[in-house]
Amino acid sequence: MKPLDRDKPEAAPAAAPAEEIVQPKVHVDLSKAEVEPLFADFVDFETFSRSDFRVVKVKACEAVKKSKKLLKFTLDDGSGEDRVILSGIHEYYEPETLVGKTLLAITNLPPRKMMGIDSCGMIISALHKEEGEERLNLIVLDDNIPAGAKLY
Repeated sequence: MKPLDRDKPEAAPAAAPAEEIVQPKVHVDLSKAEVEPLFADFVDFETFSRSDFRVVKVKACEAVKKSKKLLKFTLDDGSGEDRVILSGIHEYYEPETLVGKTLLAITNLPPRKMMGIDSCGMIISALHKEEGEERLNLIVLDDNIPAGAKLY
């Protein structure tokens, strides 16, 4: 499992202000992508509606010491208090490339201790295989959506 080349930051031209920098689109051949089959079982609406999906802004992100996989996210979830979520995605993303991103998280999972740190939620990502190799992409949202916006 290797990081995707498109996830590596590219150097910005020195003279251009940050707001004018446009990242080139990378074409990915999805015809070779394999996805898991859809679940045959239904989830009742009441169960679904209890899941609290929120927009979160990445304030800080760092590798967890003594872990090869875990990243520790410090997030703005719109509540006024920082939320910490750990995610095992370090093989796909470098932490410094995620600071400032707008992501999707489920925020009402019970805290889960990982490497001695409480993880209070889950960052949502998409997983598939290409030519037998696992690929993961975070669900990155429009930066104009405020932290704490609820997804339905």
